[in-house]
Amino acid sequence: MLVADRYRLHVCIGRGGMGEVWQATDEVLGRAVAVKLMLANAADPSAGDRFRLEAQTAARLSHPHVVGVFDFGTWDGKLFLVMELVEGDSLAGSPSDPLVLPPERVAVVAAHAAAGLAAAHRQGVVHRDIKPGNLLIDAEGTVKLADFGIARFVDDPSAALTTTGQIVGTGLYLAPERALGQPASSASDVYSLGCVLYQLLTGRPPFRADTATALLYQHIDTPPAPPAHLGVALPPEFESYLLSLLAKQPEQRPSAQAIADWFSSGAWRSYGPPRTAPSPGPRHHAGPAPMPRHVPAPTPPPVTGPGAAAPASRRRERPAPTGGLAELSRRRPRKTAAVAGAIAFVVFLIIGMAWLS
Repeated sequence: MLVADRYRLHVCIGRGGMGEVWQATDEVLGRAVAVKLMLANAADPSAGDRFRLEAQTAARLSHPHVVGVFDFGTWDGKLFLVMELVEGDSLAGSPSDPLVLPPERVAVVAAHAAAGLAAAHRQGVVHRDIKPGNLLIDAEGTVKLADFGIARFVDDPSAALTTTGQIVGTGLYLAPERALGQPASSASDVYSLGCVLYQLLTGRPPFRADTATALLYQHIDTPPAPPAHLGVALPPEFESYLLSLLAKQPEQRPSAQAIADWFSSGAWRSYGPPRTAPSPGPRHHAGPAPMPRHVPAPTPPPVTGPGAAAPASRRRERPAPTGGLAELSRRRPRKTAAVAGAIAFVVFLIIGMAWLS
């Protein structure tokens, strides 16, 4: 099937409620692309506007960790969107077999995804639907943000709710302020990213409940269990920083750029020198190098004898006299003077008696 006399569709690689994604070839430029077709019978009346917004928003962004948009138009009564083809898969996994990654890989995911979010936030774009299925990872381990279908600009006056009164976004990764009906912000994206990273480490999202209402209340009121309590071997710095992404108050969360910088520096390791850039491939860390033991130099024997001065190191370490010691040091000169005076009196007395005789 040829779309718009240019894009040859090959295999359907994804399907959702609003459209389907095909692996295709751009026959004009001779390159592989992904073509997203909006379903003609989409039930949501705002689907067309959201589809067009996705094209406009993603086209506004140009970043290595954001799926690029090449073209947009109408064909056979359907809207289509031509995007960069990511030769890989999403981080969604499956309910029966959730994707669990070691800390080294999760740190790379965090650095890449946060860098893509930071690029969007600099353009005033809030993604609003960060979840594992919208994080694509290619064969080289590079993570890219996808699906800006419900993104909005920060200065957009529209509310956080759709016309049907439903909160836009996925409940498992929804920030507390959005659960309260407040507008989405860049801090909301950070919270959602924290939920995704938590799930990649533990195999489960930070909150689960039988009903949507109970789930929202957990996001608002319940602190997440530290991953270490779930049996995850995680460096302490990594765990502390991850929990800061899940802070209930938006102002207590780091920015996306700060997250990208922190994880790419290697600060999450708790030991060793920081890395300058994340590696996309899995790595095995042999553990911290043993810290050098400090062996103090032997103290020279004290010098005895009259007039011997104390060693310099001992003179520096001797504390100044305080309390009773200070009082004793003040009394010693007076005792010495009294003894000397008594001796002088006795000597003069003996000399005087001898002179009289």
